[in-house]
Amino acid sequence: MPVTTPPPNEPKSRILQFRQRGSLFKRNAPHPSPVDDLAKYESAGPDAEDDYRHRMVMNGLAALVIVVLIGIGVWIADTMAEMRKNQDCVLMGRRACAPVEAPLQPR
Repeated sequence: MPVTTPPPNEPKSRILQFRQRGSLFKRNAPHPSPVDDLAKYESAGPDAEDDYRHRMVMNGLAALVIVVLIGIGVWIADTMAEMRKNQDCVLMGRRACAPVEAPLQPR
């Protein structure tokens, strides 16, 4: 591909003018909501109070259930790992794979 040179009367460099588009983080007007009024979904009614105590009790119970489920999951994973280790030991033909703990007899 041959290199073309510009005509002698044309300048070798050009300055391009960029127009400013505005701030990147500029907040525009809010878009209209697709729902007529969201206030009807915010509470049980205009005269109903928010039962803060009941909500906190339910949050506490939910947290307790989650902690119990996590504990059960860890226990199951640990038991499965122990069983796999013992099973691998037996399948390799080893003896005394599962230690048996016996209390010491007083003399």
